[in-house]
Amino acid sequence: MNPESTSDEGAWHEVLATVTACRYEAGAGRAFAFGIPTIRHFRISYNYFADNKLHTGEFRSAKAIPQGTLFPIRYNPDAPHQTSHDASSAAHGARGLPIAIGIFGSFVLSLLWFVLMHGCR
Repeated sequence: MNPESTSDEGAWHEVLATVTACRYEAGAGRAFAFGIPTIRHFRISYNYFADNKLHTGEFRSAKAIPQGTLFPIRYNPDAPHQTSHDASSAAHGARGLPIAIGIFGSFVLSLLWFVLMHGCR
């Protein structure tokens, strides 16, 4: 289902979420192949009430968000643990292209090294 759905049946509901933690992520996982850094440095944890239960979630952000900050999210009423932040985080966290470029670059450099080493004999 799409969080942007506008029909009444299957429409996602909007609630206020509260930031419970904001952690800076340094080092591991912050650089892709060839040292290209990511832009999401903070892991934001939050909670919200849906279906009379407390739910939690996380997403990455380029900016710190102070603990206790309220912000709107949309959740799937059929599966309240699914939020609009889950979908956007997954889209922003896609690493396929940089990893593929890194693997291809490593292959090309290895092949070039192999040719150079065998050409010196």
